[in-house]
Amino acid sequence: MIDESLMLDVNGIRMHTTMTGQGPPVLLLHGFPDTHLVWRKQVGVLAAAGYRVLVPDLRGYGRSDAPGGVYDYTLEKLRGDVLGLLDALKIDKVSLVGHDWGGLIGWQLAALAPQRIERLVALSTGHPSAIARAGLIQHLRMTYVLGFMLPGIAEQMLRAGDWFMMRQFTGEPGQAEHWKRDLSPPGRLTAALNYYRANVGLALPKGYPRVRVPVMGIWSDCDPALGEKQMRDSARYVDAEFRFERIHDADHWLQLTAHEQVNRLLLDFLGSRSHSAAAA
Repeated sequence: MIDESLMLDVNGIRMHTTMTGQGPPVLLLHGFPDTHLVWRKQVGVLAAAGYRVLVPDLRGYGRSDAPGGVYDYTLEKLRGDVLGLLDALKIDKVSLVGHDWGGLIGWQLAALAPQRIERLVALSTGHPSAIARAGLIQHLRMTYVLGFMLPGIAEQMLRAGDWFMMRQFTGEPGQAEHWKRDLSPPGRLTAALNYYRANVGLALPKGYPRVRVPVMGIWSDCDPALGEKQMRDSARYVDAEFRFERIHDADHWLQLTAHEQVNRLLLDFLGSRSHSAAAA
């Protein structure tokens, strides 16, 4: 089994990714405030099932470069990073699994670069237009984003009390220590918050091309930020297969707090049984 850590020149930055296993490529994209390590409970399972698993640190996170400007973090730049990563690795098409911001990037790639996406699994985040049109309750759930928009103030708020607020995000043991370590270096917390500051218009419904690749949306019923409606309604923007899966008693970080269920769903949707048989 291959297990590599690579630094690649991608879209004007140095981007870090891990690569594990051999077989059809699966790309795992993290969100706020994570790094590639948030997928630690998926990588081995997918690799053992016969996949080549790629897990990058998105720009601003982990070992990847963190440019200093707010508009270095637009979705256009983030999409370009992913496509550049695939080009650097000479991968024409990939199955993509995205969580949080990684899910939003995945939805956009499935709509705007469908020739590069085999199928999409979106954890927590539905189609951007479905989120924008999900109604008052969903918008109230996301009022925390307004606080993230305040330069300097948001950073102080999140660091206060030994990162007290971020320690409340998830019950996964030790996860807050990962965040504290990875976001403490100069500029890193600001880079993570710049995802929100650079993409304010994402809250407005837009006419993205319809998604024509198979999609599975996985939502957890203890997610405080994202409701069920925005994920279920994502079916309206998908012309191919859309599969909705609801996980009980898991928080927003369901790949950690409900990893066994998530892994079963991934293996089923990605079709790993046939790949495993071929690999054997």
